[in-house]
Amino acid sequence: MKPNLQQIDKQVTIREVKHYFKDGMTLMTGGFGGVGNPPGLIKAILDLNIKDITLICNDAGFPHIGVGQLVTAEKVSVLYASHIGSNPNAGSQMTDGTLTVNFFPQGTLAEKIRAGGVGLGGVLVDVGEGNPIVEKGKKKVEINNKSYFAEASLTADVSIVYAKKADSFGNLVFDTSARNTNPLVAMAGDITIAEVDEIVPYGELDPEEIITPGAFVDFIVQSKGVDWKWAWEKT
Repeated sequence: MKPNLQQIDKQVTIREVKHYFKDGMTLMTGGFGGVGNPPGLIKAILDLNIKDITLICNDAGFPHIGVGQLVTAEKVSVLYASHIGSNPNAGSQMTDGTLTVNFFPQGTLAEKIRAGGVGLGGVLVDVGEGNPIVEKGKKKVEINNKSYFAEASLTADVSIVYAKKADSFGNLVFDTSARNTNPLVAMAGDITIAEVDEIVPYGELDPEEIITPGAFVDFIVQSKGVDWKWAWEKT
């Protein structure tokens, strides 16, 4: 018997999902410079004092914006990112050895996440070919007389994403640039929790505007909105 999707309601409170956040977890989140980072879920992780996190995100955010708050609070021990330049705390922690940073070009990082989300073991890339620093420790594969690096896919214990709108089944719509890596991240978590600005009944979303199908989303929580001041806002 097919499930009645109209009876499926994935909306919960943050309190009901907080047990998924644990010390030592691998956490993945969408976002770019804080845009698209889920504020309420990040605050919950901070309030729970979760530590020793392996964080997979495009960047380290800003010191007091988005995932940057987790880095600033020294809750992250390993970071997979494309850059950390907007958060000097990440740089100082990397220098003093308290934070291990694994850098990847932005496109490569996104592909590693996408591969994890669709069940692939990895992807082949040629960025850095001929650079001994990049090539160190990389496995090479030759196809059609061209060499590539084999990059393993990335997955997470928990993925957290931020969406503009969702229906009760978890179909997601993202707000402009907040779409960035969120759709990829939503696919790559063992558990995916979406923080959403607006939640509507199943069937009210235009199918053409849905970016992430609810099949990838385990829980949705109502957002209270961003609780930080953006770096470009006047003081």
